[in-house]
Amino acid sequence: MMGKYSRLQISLYSGLVSFLLILTTLFLYMYAIGKKQMIAQLFAARVFYIPLFIHIIVIALTVSGVVYFLVTFLEKRQLGKIEEKLQSLASGNYEQPFLDVKISQNQEMLLVDHDIKRIKEKLVSMSRELQQLSSLPQMVDGTTREKILEEERHRLARELHDSVSQQLFAAMMMMSALNEQSQQSEELEPYKKQLAMVADIINAAQSEMRALLLHLRPINLEGKSLRQGIEQLLKELQTKIQIQLKWDVQDIQVSASIEDQLFRVVQELLSNTLRHAKANELEVYLKIVGQNILLRVIDDGVGFEEKDEHAGSYGLRNIRERIAGVGGSTKIISFKGQGTSIEIKVPVVKDAAAFLEKGVPAGSPD
Repeated sequence: MMGKYSRLQISLYSGLVSFLLILTTLFLYMYAIGKKQMIAQLFAARVFYIPLFIHIIVIALTVSGVVYFLVTFLEKRQLGKIEEKLQSLASGNYEQPFLDVKISQNQEMLLVDHDIKRIKEKLVSMSRELQQLSSLPQMVDGTTREKILEEERHRLARELHDSVSQQLFAAMMMMSALNEQSQQSEELEPYKKQLAMVADIINAAQSEMRALLLHLRPINLEGKSLRQGIEQLLKELQTKIQIQLKWDVQDIQVSASIEDQLFRVVQELLSNTLRHAKANELEVYLKIVGQNILLRVIDDGVGFEEKDEHAGSYGLRNIRERIAGVGGSTKIISFKGQGTSIEIKVPVVKDAAAFLEKGVPAGSPD
C-alpha cells in the first residue's frame, strides 16, 4: 500500500539515510575543530568501551526498525478498515453507514475505497434484480411453474399416504403381533432377533415416509405469515416423530417471494434432518439482524465432512440455489458425529422491497 516501495525497502532506506547523516555531521564537526584522520577517529573514539562507529550503526538500525514498525502499523490500520468493509459486504450488510466514510486521504487508499463502493453498488443491484426475478411467475404452457409443482406434490403425497404409508402401518401392526407371540411361544424363540430387526427396518421406513410426506406438503404458506407457517411445521413435527425441538421465530416483514423461498428452505432442512441426520435435538432460529434475514438450523445428528460427496444427499445444493436466487448466502458447518449448523443470510434490499410489494419489476410502470 506504499506505492512501488515495500515496508522493508523504506526502512532500509531510512536506516541508510540516518547512517549517512550522522557520518556527515560527525565529519563536519571534526573538520570544524581541526581533527585529522577523521575515519580513524571513528574507530579510535569509544563510548562505554565500544567504538563510535558501532554506535552509529546501532543508531541507524534502530531508526530503520522504528520506521519499519511505524509503516507496518499505519498499513495495518488502513488495511483493517478495508477488511472491515469487505467483511461487511461479504455478510450482506450493504447499508452500513461507515461504507460512506473515506478511510484515508492517501490517493491509493481513496482508489481502493472507490472500488469498494462500486462493488457495493453492484452487489445491491444484483440482489435487487435477483429478488425481483424470483418474484415473477415462471410460465409453462400457460400455467405457472409453482402451480404445476404444487399439484404434482399433492398427487405424490396423496398416493404415498394412501398406498405405501398404509401398507407400512399394516406391516408394523403385524410385526408387533408377531413380536408379542414370540415372547410367549418357544417355537419362535430362535427368530426373536430377526423379528426385531425387521420391526426396526419397518419403523425406519415409516420415519422416512413421514419425512417425505412433510417434504411434499404444499410449498406455499397458504395465506399464513412466515412465522405461522414455520411454527405449524414444527408443531406437527413434534406430534409425528420423537425429537426435541427448540425454536425462536420472529415475525419478520419481507416480500412474499422471499417468505415463500425461506419457507421452502425450512421444509427442505427439516426433511433432510429427519431422513439423514438421525438427530435427537433440532433448533430453528429466524430473525432480522441488521440489514439481513438470518435463518439458522442446528441439529445434533451424525454430521458429515463438508468435502464428503455424501453431503449432497442432504439436499444442500438445492438449498444453496434457492438462497442464491434471492441474493443470499449459505454457510454450513458440520463434523462427523458432532451435528450440523446451517446459517442462511438474505439481505433486505430496501428499493427492491418496494417493487416486490407492488409485484412489478424495476422500470415497469405502476
